Amino acid sequence: MSEPTAPTTAPGAEAADADSRSHTSASRANLELLFVGLGALVVSLSQSVLVPVLAELQSEYGESANWLLTSTLLVAAVTVPIMGRLGDMFGKRRMLLVAIGALTVGSLITALSDSITWLIVGRAIQGASSAAIPLGISLLATLLPRERVGSAVALISAMLGVGGALGLPLAGLVAQNADWHTLFWINAAIGAAAFVGILAIVPESKSRTGGRVDFIGAVLLSGALVCLILPLEQGHDWGWSSGRVWLLFAAAAVLFVVLALAELRRDDPLVDLRALKRRPIVMTNLASICFGFALFASFIGTATFVEAGTWTGYGFGSSLFVGGLTMLPSGVAMLLLSPVAARIIALRGAPQTLALGAAIVAVSWILRITLTGSLWEVILGATVSGIGVGIGYAAMPALINAHTPPHEIAAANGLNTLFRSLGSTLATAIGTSILASSLVYRVVDGQVVDATSSLSAYRWLFAVCAVASVLAALLVLTVPHRKDPTPTGEPELANT
Repeated sequence: MSEPTAPTTAPGAEAADADSRSHTSASRANLELLFVGLGALVVSLSQSVLVPVLAELQSEYGESANWLLTSTLLVAAVTVPIMGRLGDMFGKRRMLLVAIGALTVGSLITALSDSITWLIVGRAIQGASSAAIPLGISLLATLLPRERVGSAVALISAMLGVGGALGLPLAGLVAQNADWHTLFWINAAIGAAAFVGILAIVPESKSRTGGRVDFIGAVLLSGALVCLILPLEQGHDWGWSSGRVWLLFAAAAVLFVVLALAELRRDDPLVDLRALKRRPIVMTNLASICFGFALFASFIGTATFVEAGTWTGYGFGSSLFVGGLTMLPSGVAMLLLSPVAARIIALRGAPQTLALGAAIVAVSWILRITLTGSLWEVILGATVSGIGVGIGYAAMPALINAHTPPHEIAAANGLNTLFRSLGSTLATAIGTSILASSLVYRVVDGQVVDATSSLSAYRWLFAVCAVASVLAALLVLTVPHRKDPTPTGEPELANT
């Protein structure tokens, strides 16, 4: 049955879009891409730099240090879809500046503080910056010349992986040679540079809907996401059979139902459930969960693998810096392949491109299962994964944009980023449980002096990631290829 056809543009959006593009020269477009890309890079960087130094922070602050990661994730989950919707309503550049400003302020608080309370506050504020990537994608899609939109969107989307791959060796280098506060001074400096550049160079998109903020929807969505993500993050420590874990899951389910009922009644909902029901959007978001799972599992399953002691029978006893460097080639591959991915999208369509990326990621996990004897083999597997993730991440926003009206594009990309984040959260929960399920012990003079995950545990994790990648490919292949999609998306809403 056909769905009602929604308007593809807000009133006056087509004229405004044409006007904004006509004033964008090639050199100006390069600067706009540079500063938006710099903002996306530092946001992604901030999400990964804490991982290598978390053990040091745990020894200093105890289990409270875990909230340095959890607080960021919770705030990101809540703010990304809300700020995406606000970007469509009141200006994508305006909300992008808010996101980059949050990163800079949060980084400064963290860099200046030794109190665990203020460190958590700073990291929580940084969580709001996660909206910068979908906002940047949506802003550039409306500003740049049409022939440059595809490669620009692919580049900004790839920054999700590039920043993570660069963050690990950077954090390892700092951890070995300087105080960990240096990491956040670096984030603050880059964030400030991106903020000033966007403020001075990047214009506001003329496509805005206005309207009233859906406060009820925001509260319900925030509560539902917190109740869902908190037990996923803390379930391993609390115990998966813990009553509060399942109580929070039940509360999340109830709040999502109430949210759906409330949003279907509104003319201007925070979450457009009717749009989310379109098959291309559903399949892309489900595939994004699988991709987010595979990417984050690559982070937690590569550096720790090579840093494990040689006594384990598989580890290489590498330093934090070397462990982080193993991810660097994958980040470079994501960066270099973003324009290639844009060309593949133009030739074969976003669904087939995303499926190709997922298939490459699946191959990388098979390599990781079978090739474990040498450090170069681990790097090879991680690099192949980076190639697949780079191609897949470029295709995701292309799919979202092709099936979303321009005046909803920031909200749609924000929700897609949320689904990727949910995949990363699942990777943390499932990956931690798998790696903890099988341990090997180092015994000296009858005393256990060290314990770490076994090779079989890592292989099980890699196998789960391979299955997730294949599932992503199968899901997205059900999406029909539009023969002539526009870069900013003028979707065919009927019969989808």
